[in-house]
Amino acid sequence: MRKLSPSYSENTAQLDRLLRVDESFDILKKPLSIGNDEICMYYIDGFTKDGVMQKLMTYFISLKTLHIKSDNEENSKQYAKSAADGFISVLPYIETDITEDLDVMIHAVLSGSSLVLGSTFGENAIIIDSRTYPSREPAEPESDRVMRGAKDGFVEALIFNTVLIRRRIRDPQLTMSYMTIGDRSQTDVVICYIKDKADEKYVQKIKEKFAAIKTNSITFGHQSITESIIKTSWINPFPKIRCTERPDAAAAQLFEGSIIVICDNSPEAMILPTSFFDFLQETNDFYFPPSIGTYIRIVRHLIMWITMFMVPIWYLLTKNPHIVPSWLVFILPKVQGAIPIILQLLLVELVVDGLRMASINTPNMLGNSLAIIGGLILGDFAVDIGWLIPEVILYMAFVAIANFTQTSYQLGYALKFMRMFLLIVTALFNYWGFFAGCILILVMIATNKTANYKRRYLYPLIPFNAKELYSLFVRIRKREKD
Repeated sequence: MRKLSPSYSENTAQLDRLLRVDESFDILKKPLSIGNDEICMYYIDGFTKDGVMQKLMTYFISLKTLHIKSDNEENSKQYAKSAADGFISVLPYIETDITEDLDVMIHAVLSGSSLVLGSTFGENAIIIDSRTYPSREPAEPESDRVMRGAKDGFVEALIFNTVLIRRRIRDPQLTMSYMTIGDRSQTDVVICYIKDKADEKYVQKIKEKFAAIKTNSITFGHQSITESIIKTSWINPFPKIRCTERPDAAAAQLFEGSIIVICDNSPEAMILPTSFFDFLQETNDFYFPPSIGTYIRIVRHLIMWITMFMVPIWYLLTKNPHIVPSWLVFILPKVQGAIPIILQLLLVELVVDGLRMASINTPNMLGNSLAIIGGLILGDFAVDIGWLIPEVILYMAFVAIANFTQTSYQLGYALKFMRMFLLIVTALFNYWGFFAGCILILVMIATNKTANYKRRYLYPLIPFNAKELYSLFVRIRKREKD
């Protein structure tokens, strides 16, 4: 642990050098005279509350001295500690602390707190947590809207997000465990859980995993954390961690015994542990009566499997029309088109992704124009010139729209990759390719590695838990579950 020296002038010179005050315009140094003594404040412009800082400086200027030595202070070290304790005891602010650790001082200033050095404080420094972060309003998340219920959502400021959860869970067992990750970024992370609900061994395991992360920075929030704690092959596209931007969903998961991980600068909260079936739940389910919620869940499950297997099965039948029963003959295409059907299907997959990426970068005022152009390209024009057949347009349009029934973009893309994989192996190996591809997809889902400790990715199917599996498909009443 690095410490300050007993000399006030050496301490200010050292802080000036470590914080590079002369090179960074936004790191401010403010010396103030208090009688025959002096204090020096370090803080970052834009991180501090202007009203609070103005009142603190007014209070500092009103003081006559920093400390009056008493008879029992025999040496300079005792005097310095007594001076710092006496100063902080009358400081008119709630969040204050004394530290001798130089690294803690540097981290506090760079995190937005204010640091106070005093000519009588010796090796001690006072940290005033007067920070405020620029943040947007907690509006409803775009990707997880509800027709009923709360309209607030997580933001990029860590403390705002913890407050949104505390507002919903007024229980002393709710624990917010703080740590920093990243050798250089020093990103704030909070592991949130209800002590008597969560598995203590799992909580400890997650804390150990987070403490063992060795990286310079957590640039991309939870995705960076996920890649740091889960060592797995890149070839498996299924999502490893479930995230939510809704405080009500996070609070509900805490009562279920889950762990919520909140990362500064990210508007999402990680939910641990994560299983494949968790991605098929939505907040809307709980704002409807049980019968309607159950219906919506069943439809969502059916559509997920249809989006993955419908197009490959249709393509398999077009390759083998002799196995199609007479009552299903109408699904076979009347014409084959100018290019093979497999290339048509893959082409539409790529075009749909291109339009999706274009829509993200398209200004709102041009959104309607993009939709019209895209519809013409994928519709009449593509059919008229003979590139695509109507059946390909129909099935791929349904799949593209049905993908939006999943709130998780990661799961949507995983299903898309598996669908394209099935199409390719079916085109190459016919029946054997289709069935082998289906088996490989199930193996990839079952063997997907997550931060689940003892729980498998296919829980509650593997290991089997009838009650939990039932609750995935049937929206039971809350009091029944309790």
